[in-house]
Amino acid sequence: MFKDKTLLITGGTGSFGNAVLKRFLDSDIGEIRIFSRDEKKQDDQRKRYAHPKLRFYIGDVRERNGLDQAMRGVDFVFHAAALKQVPSCEFHPMQAVLTNVMGTENVLGAAVAAGVQRVICLSTDKAVYPINAMGISKAMMEKVMVAASRNLEGTGTVICGTRYGNVMASRGSVIPLFVDQVRGGAPITVTDPAMTRFMMTLADAVDLVLYAFEHGHNGDIFVQKAPAATVEVLTRALLELLGQPDHPVHVMGSRHGEKLYEALLSREEMACAQDLGRYYRVPPDGRDLNYAKFVDQGEERLTQALHADEYHSHNTERLDVAGMKALLLKLDFMQRIARGEAAVAEE
Repeated sequence: MFKDKTLLITGGTGSFGNAVLKRFLDSDIGEIRIFSRDEKKQDDQRKRYAHPKLRFYIGDVRERNGLDQAMRGVDFVFHAAALKQVPSCEFHPMQAVLTNVMGTENVLGAAVAAGVQRVICLSTDKAVYPINAMGISKAMMEKVMVAASRNLEGTGTVICGTRYGNVMASRGSVIPLFVDQVRGGAPITVTDPAMTRFMMTLADAVDLVLYAFEHGHNGDIFVQKAPAATVEVLTRALLELLGQPDHPVHVMGSRHGEKLYEALLSREEMACAQDLGRYYRVPPDGRDLNYAKFVDQGEERLTQALHADEYHSHNTERLDVAGMKALLLKLDFMQRIARGEAAVAEE
């Protein structure tokens, strides 16, 4: 499917972009374009891979002109550019809107105008029942994606999305922070040991996007069935792998914008989701712009959803310490640490 094709990755210097490069650069893909705003990260990436199939475009998804230029001749797009840190989005919510919402509108508009065949938008579990600015902006990003997909029949462009939970050891995640705290002799700082979070590897995230790429129709959202663990289990597993099971842990209390658990599918989505084995597919709302349907007609499945449960990190498969250790050891990051090597977050 990717043979001799051109792929563009927005936000391509991030953890996801690097994971895609490691997967694709030595395949039969024709060209991979990295679109991002950080010239230093692009220069580092250019030197790290030094690959003839790799091209770099400086630009910001907030500005359409740069996207229009980068999209010329592109077959496929993975849209990963986003503001993802909960605290920074809480303090600067309009910045989250400009990047996550307006930026997505720009990416999709440029992709359709350029005749791109497929666009996959990456979302997050925080978009389900959002309580923080980051989650709200990503929920709006999903709405923009579904709305843009409604009028594409016959155009040759397919737009769909993926939604996933915590990507372990990615930049900005807690696992590299905990490792640095242990190595620096400081207590591990946790907010609430009872919190549960979905656990995914970067390889899982890439697999999910590729599955959506191959099987998605306009407006679909795909979710991987992922295991979850409490923060306490994660902490204990990590300390045992580091050989310091008695290292001090400081419980500081929950931060603003944090939930006890995260949901990957809402009740309403679970009522219509298709179980595909390893994944769920959530088809788009099929109603058109005939507003009378919103007023005069209901749906039985929505009534059923009121009595259903969402798919969240409290009711999915729950990892114990042994299971969490096994999952951690799938990470290159943790394998390097186990060998006693210096390690940074997954890039």
